[in-house]
Amino acid sequence: MKVLIIHAHPEPQSFCSAMKDTAVETLTQLGHEVKVSDLHAMNWNPVASEKDFKKRSQEDYLVYALEQREGFKHGQLADDIQGELEKLQWCDVLIFNFPMYWFSVPAILKGWIDRVFVSGYCYGGKRFYDQGGLKGKKGMLAFTLGGREHMFGEDAIHGDMNTILRPILRGAMAYVGLTVLPPFIGWHVPYISQEERTALLESYKDRLKNLDSLQALEFPVLSDYDDTMRRINK
Repeated sequence: MKVLIIHAHPEPQSFCSAMKDTAVETLTQLGHEVKVSDLHAMNWNPVASEKDFKKRSQEDYLVYALEQREGFKHGQLADDIQGELEKLQWCDVLIFNFPMYWFSVPAILKGWIDRVFVSGYCYGGKRFYDQGGLKGKKGMLAFTLGGREHMFGEDAIHGDMNTILRPILRGAMAYVGLTVLPPFIGWHVPYISQEERTALLESYKDRLKNLDSLQALEFPVLSDYDDTMRRINK
């Protein structure tokens, strides 16, 4: 497989960075091709703006999604976006590797999604969910956080993790057509022992070795909805 890892941690010595390194080593040893976009090392610009287009179709008013479509069609996307888009087109598997910030992804990673999940290629019209532009590719989250596992759940203090992750799992990854695999979560990593961290990395290796056998998460299928996106009673 061809695997693209989008890494979004500012500290190279962090456990999150160790997860990224573990993924590169493990996947390479298994014979897969791996590319990494280390967003902090790249000094990635997360801000979507008119500067994302070498030439705009409408100069007097910025409609970002429209300019993405036209920019993609006519080769007018900014060079940094075009470079990441080509990696996205190349890959079979996309892994977002990051520390959880405020029940979400870091701003630098959200900006990668905003700018690289380009309208006209990743989605557009009724090309979303199982008909999205990235249909046939897989996606997975691999992230760390300070909380303990028992703090997340239906009746837990922080609520259900699937609900917390819905904007990224459903609103971004599934929306553009990715087959979304269950996330790998590094629980409580700032506070666990070195032995526990080693065990966690071994668990991540096992996950990476079994990407093909993981049961994907379920999301809407467009054939279950009519032209107005109302669910069809079956």
